[in-house]
Amino acid sequence: FGSVGKERHEIVIQGRNATSGWLEYEFKCKPGDINRRPCLISPYHYRLDWLAWFAGFQTYQHQPWIVHLVNRMLEGDDKLISSLMQHNPFNASTPDAVRVMRYRYRYSKPSSSFPMGPLLSGGAWWTREELGEYLPPVTR
Repeated sequence: FGSVGKERHEIVIQGRNATSGWLEYEFKCKPGDINRRPCLISPYHYRLDWLAWFAGFQTYQHQPWIVHLVNRMLEGDDKLISSLMQHNPFNASTPDAVRVMRYRYRYSKPSSSFPMGPLLSGGAWWTREELGEYLPPVTR
């Protein structure tokens, strides 16, 4: 990979239960929360984050691992999920449904009052636009 583009298509895994709307699982390093600073890891990458980056270019039918991961989330495999993800919104319970959404992420632009962008302003590092469902909701 000779370069990184100015925008990226990313998948975001979300779960819900009877008491919540859709809540996001957070990968360890790839874009998710628009206010989280991009992380730098070299020369290695988190394996799941790396796979998820490629998943954004294809459909879930080409990425069978994501269906297995969603199944483990629905089973409430906390040990596995906590070892793979930065944040599990259901660490005390299990979701009733899990879906995967696709978003287009772009770096946010610096403003005239903060020419260093979010580094100094504490604002959003990314802007994101929903592109639709990647994997429809799966239930237990």
